Amino acid sequence: PGARVELYVKLHEKYLREAEELAARGELAQASEKLWGAVVSLLSAVGEREGLPHYSHRDLKEISLYLAERTGDPEYTRLFSSVETLHANFHHNFLTRRTFEYHREDALKLVGKLRRHLGAG
Repeated sequence: PGARVELYVKLHEKYLREAEELAARGELAQASEKLWGAVVSLLSAVGEREGLPHYSHRDLKEISLYLAERTGDPEYTRLFSSVETLHANFHHNFLTRRTFEYHREDALKLVGKLRRHLGAG
């Protein structure tokens, strides 16, 4: 599991870099999905480390609920819901630049919380 956790953490870093590049070019739908991928990678790392399933969207939602309950911090689920909007934006391309930025901020906040939970920074 340790090696897989490390791979997921590295993958999230790749997705974050790509998201920034895409957002800078105005490709918000693609950037949205890369931000979603960064969060999914870290949630998968948590699942891997803690022996939780992390293969479906539902599993990922459950991990956010698990973290909220375990830590007493409901922000995990609130931020996850915001990041789900980015995932939907990839499919439907409905966010304006301003609303994309709001959800991007939430994604980055969740990434920070997940990294700290994993001891990755």
